[in-house]
Amino acid sequence: MAAKKKSRESGTIAENRRARYEYSLSDILEAGLQLTGTEVKSLREGKANIAESYAAVGIDGVMLVNAYIPEYGNAGRFYQHEPRRPRRLLLHKREISKLAQAVNREGMTVVPLSLYFNDRGIAKLKLAVAQGKKLHDKRATEKKRDWQRDKARLMREKG
Repeated sequence: MAAKKKSRESGTIAENRRARYEYSLSDILEAGLQLTGTEVKSLREGKANIAESYAAVGIDGVMLVNAYIPEYGNAGRFYQHEPRRPRRLLLHKREISKLAQAVNREGMTVVPLSLYFNDRGIAKLKLAVAQGKKLHDKRATEKKRDWQRDKARLMREKG
């Protein structure tokens, strides 16, 4: 019974699938999140959205901005959290300075890729330092993806 519970708790909660299309990714980091109890319970229900969120490097560390974690239904009204509040990301000082240097360069931003529970049941966020793609880069990515799909289809038909 414990194995069944563990498999339900671990795994991806939310994924930012447009990030790989919109940005060219360079460095990928894993960060912890500073959450309240109702936020964790809402995440365990699998309800979250990080599609429109980003990470901002400030004086007091790195914050996850505009991530949506809905209110937990079974909590009282005084114990609820703000669904779109900025959440602190837990990183080492070296990682924070690396992100700050990358953001200070031209056109670089920090984008969340996925929100998940690790094997110990702790909520983690996968971040990437990214640079926005131009329209022709997006077309090339789409063309490459279509060719891979067609190639796989041809290989499947041949044998």
